[in-house]
Amino acid sequence: MFFLLRLAFWLGLVLVLLPRDKTPEADKTPQISASDAVSAATATINDMGQFCKRQPSACEVGGQAATAIGQRATDGARKLYQIITDKKPPDHTGSIGQDDTDSATASRDTLTTDDQSIEFRLPPTP
Repeated sequence: MFFLLRLAFWLGLVLVLLPRDKTPEADKTPQISASDAVSAATATINDMGQFCKRQPSACEVGGQAATAIGQRATDGARKLYQIITDKKPPDHTGSIGQDDTDSATASRDTLTTDDQSIEFRLPPTP
């Protein structure tokens, strides 16, 4: 839920900061300075901090709603996790066949006598 709020905030901020085309309608929009915008944002944040003092019942109901939404989100995430883990395919897909020989009893001497007769030489150094 909080992700959606952050997404809406950042998307709105990007849309506000995008450059605009000069049109006759754009000249009719109110012009707000940066200092006015900052002071309005500061006043809004301060007012939000005082909201619970002015409306304690609304703040209490909002807290209960946030708790209920958080609980539902937790339950939904748990259910989704169970669905994913229950339907998890087995680790062995069968696409690679089993070895016919047992690796413990298989011979490790795979070089032929011709392979062993070649002398080792270091590569030439530049």
